[in-house]
Amino acid sequence: MDYSSTPLLEMKGISKEFSGNKVLNDINFKLYPGEILGLVGENGAGKSTLMKILFGMDEIRETGGYGGDVLIDGKKVSFNSSEDAIKAGIGMVHQEFSLIPDFTVGENIVLNREPEKYSVMSELFGKRLNTLDRKEMQRRALKAIERLGVELEADKKISTLPVGYKQFTEIARELSKEDDKRDDGANGIRLLVLDEPTAVLSEHEAIALLKAMKNLSQAGIAIIFISHRLQEIIDVCDSIMVMRDGLIIKHVDKSEADTQKIASWMVGRTVKQERIERSTSHVSDEIIFSVSDLRVEMPGEMVKNVSFSVKKGEIFGLGGLAGQGKIGIPNGIMGLYLASGKVEFEGKEIPLNSPSQALKAGCAFVSEDRRGVGLLLDESLEWNVAFGAMQVKDKFLKKIGPVQFRDNEAIRKVTEEYVDLLKIKCTSTKQRARQLSGGNQQKICLAKAFALEPKLLFVSEPTRGIDVGAKALVLEALRKYNEENGTTIIMISSELEELRSICDRIAIVHDGAIAGTLDATASSEEFGIFMLGEMKEA
Repeated sequence: MDYSSTPLLEMKGISKEFSGNKVLNDINFKLYPGEILGLVGENGAGKSTLMKILFGMDEIRETGGYGGDVLIDGKKVSFNSSEDAIKAGIGMVHQEFSLIPDFTVGENIVLNREPEKYSVMSELFGKRLNTLDRKEMQRRALKAIERLGVELEADKKISTLPVGYKQFTEIARELSKEDDKRDDGANGIRLLVLDEPTAVLSEHEAIALLKAMKNLSQAGIAIIFISHRLQEIIDVCDSIMVMRDGLIIKHVDKSEADTQKIASWMVGRTVKQERIERSTSHVSDEIIFSVSDLRVEMPGEMVKNVSFSVKKGEIFGLGGLAGQGKIGIPNGIMGLYLASGKVEFEGKEIPLNSPSQALKAGCAFVSEDRRGVGLLLDESLEWNVAFGAMQVKDKFLKKIGPVQFRDNEAIRKVTEEYVDLLKIKCTSTKQRARQLSGGNQQKICLAKAFALEPKLLFVSEPTRGIDVGAKALVLEALRKYNEENGTTIIMISSELEELRSICDRIAIVHDGAIAGTLDATASSEEFGIFMLGEMKEA
């Protein structure tokens, strides 16, 4: 990296306040052409806000702007919109998706930049009579997908895809801008911001993305890579910048860092993954939940033939390599994707393909897709926490004669309890869910499920997108909820050590079926054998 040249990007003295709360304070750093900068920090540290300033997003301007200067090629710029940033060659893939569900992958990739065909009529009567050049649209989409190196079908509708493939579509859209003209007359993007791009990807997909990032870097494109997966930061980045409480704590070459150092810089203390001590006195030998011959048609997570049973009061884990089907199991049981087979809870069969039936039976689900399934983004935290319980169990309601009213005081109180329990960073319980950081949104999804007071709780990737300091807090909250309420929990995670830290037993899913079930204290080698599909449970 030629650090003697003019930086592609320099941010000097950047500060930002929201409603009197200072979220960024005197941020200074430089980024050079072809450099991959790893940006890390706990949820709420200010990472996403800093990138929103860089990308000229409306939210920054509408809340009073920011202090300091942004320089591109040594010249001060002021982006009044995201379009200005795009014209300057800056692309950004956000945590939240901005895709049109009823459009295909290819149509979303070239959205608002569709190539057009000229005709005799358009020559005579103007551009309004141009038609879309479908062949060129397909070519550009396929070219972007090829650069990513993943299996993504351009003619598939976005609404039919799992969350990981939606993420790839977002990234491919930025890569497709290679053919677009910038303000300086050159082609394509110069700087790409990736905000938690691997959080929803399988292991295989994440590896493909990291490889694509290195290829882009070698082509001279600078990348700002925001991730909580610290090993990925070490593997792919040239330099690492750590933020905490709106400040830059460290900005070092990757040779000066390892995952433990980064974690301690992020949270201000040493962080270790240890097994959470828990009482099992409430766990009985009674089988409360059983699944037989379950099949689920979820793209990228096909479940072919799954059978397992769970004891009352147990924390039961579903693990395995990503993309093998573990995510499809709860999505099928809870009715989000077409499923067949037999599911019994408390001795009664739960009809499949009916979310309402599963909820009424006493089941709840914290989805891995928190924004698509879990949250009412434009509603308050109070409404998010209470809405499901009001709909399913008539909680937080009071009656005056035949008329029911919302019990706003009860809703406020329970939301405050969960904000305190889960250490959710927010301005108040009236704040909109959309305004929270990704990790805090995940915690609201947990609070929403807890408010239902379920007998059986599915939790899919509960710490996805949550920083290293908050993971232990979320796992402890699940343990505490399990022990104090006797709630049976089925936890699905791509991180085996996370499952081992809290679960009683863990079933490993391989190729759409259960490869084996082990006690959580079994060795990593035993779990590894099942993950590779080399053995089947007797």
